[in-house]
Amino acid sequence: MVLCSSFAASLQELAVVMTAPSFGNLLIVLTGWLFARRRTVTGMLTAAGLAGKRHHAAFHRLFSQSEWSLDALGLAVFRLIEPLTARGAIFVAVDDTLARKRGKKTFGVGMHYDPLLSSRGKTVMNHGHSWVVLGVVIRLGLWPERVFCLPILFRLYLNREAAERARRVYRPRPELAVTLLRVLCEHRKNRHFHCLADSAYGGHRVLSQLPVNCDLTSRMVLNARLHELPQPVQGQGRPRKRGTRLPSPEQMLQQRGRRLQLHMYGRRDRVRVVERLACMFAAPGRLLRVVAVEPLRGGRGRQAFYSTCQDASAREVLTWYAQRWSIEVTFHDSKQHLGFEEPQGWTRLAVERTAPLAMLLYSLIVNWFAVEGHRHYRPQVASWTRKQQASFADMLATLKRETLREQTYAWGLHGPGSQKIQQTLENLVSLAA
Repeated sequence: MVLCSSFAASLQELAVVMTAPSFGNLLIVLTGWLFARRRTVTGMLTAAGLAGKRHHAAFHRLFSQSEWSLDALGLAVFRLIEPLTARGAIFVAVDDTLARKRGKKTFGVGMHYDPLLSSRGKTVMNHGHSWVVLGVVIRLGLWPERVFCLPILFRLYLNREAAERARRVYRPRPELAVTLLRVLCEHRKNRHFHCLADSAYGGHRVLSQLPVNCDLTSRMVLNARLHELPQPVQGQGRPRKRGTRLPSPEQMLQQRGRRLQLHMYGRRDRVRVVERLACMFAAPGRLLRVVAVEPLRGGRGRQAFYSTCQDASAREVLTWYAQRWSIEVTFHDSKQHLGFEEPQGWTRLAVERTAPLAMLLYSLIVNWFAVEGHRHYRPQVASWTRKQQASFADMLATLKRETLREQTYAWGLHGPGSQKIQQTLENLVSLAA
């Protein structure tokens, strides 16, 4: 199998981060990743048609021994998708996801909270890898109302037991998120970034260490302690760290507010909002736009949000935070269609490089579809569906179909049965996708 020419051309940006032999092996792995039933190295070689022709050890070494950086590869992917971002601030999302794993010798495995099996009344822990992921949030010109999150940077979180086994210093997830933000913000110092994160990454660990060219929009608890900015002291004495105490977000909702109608998460909600400028107790020197929300129809109960953009309106803060959900969709699609949890590497470098390649491939496929692939997309026409937008499964099937179409044309088939052969192969790809 050989990747279609338009997709292979978009991958040339990645060639600058590794040697020519490693990049050639990477192209073979990505080809097999698209068509493999199970995303292991040997499964990819079988899908790419190289089983028995090249030794599998060369492709295992691509992840476990080759000299290339995952951050450099992610930044190369960012340069590919940067033209799709808006002219102003570039929105990014940060969150973590669990990849279930087995095996005592696998590097970095540990017990982590499983959000899929847990509920409000029951907490379920599972064995595996916990990944902190940073992705670029974009809107495609094809569907301006739809939001995508394209992952580019990754860090493997080690709990205290795993860090002790690996003889590493324990680093909590918010600290890893700050590291990812700094890598991206230092790569593009002339651009401004805006991070969207849930409450796990909205505390003082992230808020007090944000890069200069990065803002943050997140959630806060309803009983959060809020203060004014500290006033300068007249005369001698130790300056105050915090200003006058302000009402908490829950107390703010007892004040007069205004009503808004919001179109978020695919529905229309009517809410009452109260907003003000305040500082959090743990970050007293950072003035925030705090928004307390009470649903009038629909919604999830009383909530509170904040943004470091002091001039933002309540509608903008709530709309920005709603875009964070796109990274959850990315996690689902990467696991469902690209086998994010399937690679079987167990050494440190193999673990830290193999699984993130699935999410980088997700970003590459969405970027290819936005630039070139949408011209080849053929939506399903059926009486039982009203689908108007292509899902990621459709994007993946379009890439497979275009790859197979170019290969069948390269065979030089001619005659009355050539079109039937091509159509049969395309139908098989559609069924397999």
